[in-house]
Amino acid sequence: MLITFANAPQQSNRNPPKGWIARLLLWIKSKVGLDRAIAFTVLARTWTAAAGLVTVGLIARFLSQKEQGYYYTFGSLIALQIVFELGFSFVILQMASHERAHLVLHKNGSVSGDSTAHARLASVLQKSVRWYSAAAIFLAIFLLAAGSYFFSAHQQSGNEVHWRLSWIAAAISASLTFQLDPVLSFMEGCGFVANVARLRLVQAIAGSTLAWASLLLRHGLLAPAMVMSGNATVAALWLWRYRRFLIGLLRHAPTVSRIHWMREVWPFQWRIAISWLCGYFIYQLFNPVLFAYRGPVVAGQMGMSLSLINAMKSISMSWISTKSAPFGSFIARKEYALLDSAFFRALVQSLLVCLAGASFIYAGSLFLNWRHIAFAHRLLSPNLLGLLLLVAVIDTAVFAQALYLRAHKREKFLRISILNAVLMAASTLICGKYVGVNGIVIGALAIGVLSGLPLGTYTFLKYRRVWHAY
Repeated sequence: MLITFANAPQQSNRNPPKGWIARLLLWIKSKVGLDRAIAFTVLARTWTAAAGLVTVGLIARFLSQKEQGYYYTFGSLIALQIVFELGFSFVILQMASHERAHLVLHKNGSVSGDSTAHARLASVLQKSVRWYSAAAIFLAIFLLAAGSYFFSAHQQSGNEVHWRLSWIAAAISASLTFQLDPVLSFMEGCGFVANVARLRLVQAIAGSTLAWASLLLRHGLLAPAMVMSGNATVAALWLWRYRRFLIGLLRHAPTVSRIHWMREVWPFQWRIAISWLCGYFIYQLFNPVLFAYRGPVVAGQMGMSLSLINAMKSISMSWISTKSAPFGSFIARKEYALLDSAFFRALVQSLLVCLAGASFIYAGSLFLNWRHIAFAHRLLSPNLLGLLLLVAVIDTAVFAQALYLRAHKREKFLRISILNAVLMAASTLICGKYVGVNGIVIGALAIGVLSGLPLGTYTFLKYRRVWHAY
């Protein structure tokens, strides 16, 4: 049995589905744009969103408002791993997808096809494993030191929160998942998109279950560590199934055909790295700044609001993110018409899902405040939440544009990322200290409307036209 990476056969070549239910499902699939990869990704992110609601309820029930602030600030500090990740996982996926377009994977784990592509594919995995193994150690040390300093420096007197053991566990667990994630990106690039999407679903279920157990046992601050530990365990067990394929590539002798990272990849990766680092200042700075200047209660309100919004965004982005590897293959074969058709269809579907989710969250917030339900005080006000939801819609569009261009193994969003990061960091720090959460939210929306969306759209249209002109 062979699993090839050539174009899949068209539906017209298959037997037509029998029965009205089968035809209805096929019609829905074609209109909504669902395939196995998207289906599993949407299921995983839908589970994450639904489970997130349960988690939010358990946090409100078993954690104090101060502990809630620590809980969400844990997540923002863990996101500092992007300093060590440097956008490498996205580069790995793109490099693997470009090489595997010329290869055939056998069921026994062996690889056949173009020898140059085989050597280069093996080189991608070998360099990835070496880098992440070393970086994971430094990440653990960095998180332990940085987190301990931050929480000690900003700890408020009275009702002391016991955070140290939970933070140590979270930092170590983050380093474990950090080491495994690039291998999953590599597998996605090799065509296992649906398989990895199904794995993400299992990870989401396992992580949520462990988080709920921690909260129910009144060890809620351990929940982030339990989620990451569960994810790492599930990923390790899944990768064991493909050990012959992975070990074969790791043992593949390097040749003159191997990838020369500094010449071929680094000119692209350093731009991705800066863009992703800028992403931290755009998306993760709110909680630490509010924690430092306004206290853990306000930080907790922002954190819980963002967790709902991010869950909604992750679902809507499934229509785009799962197309990254196919985009790379289309580009490698210069099938630009197919590329554009797949992209614009996925973009429209992604934005429609995002708008529907944003409307649902906003309506729920209005209902909670209208009925004077106590849980409403764990979130930002409906007005602020609505503004953040508009930011999420803009982010979804810009994310899609950036992914399209990066699938060409080029980074043209670097200047935009730097500009937006500088603007967002300045706005967040100044408003967080002198204005408060209202200023932070309004500043984020203004930057998205006046800078992120117009500059992103201009860059996307310009380079799409230039690169596809030949």
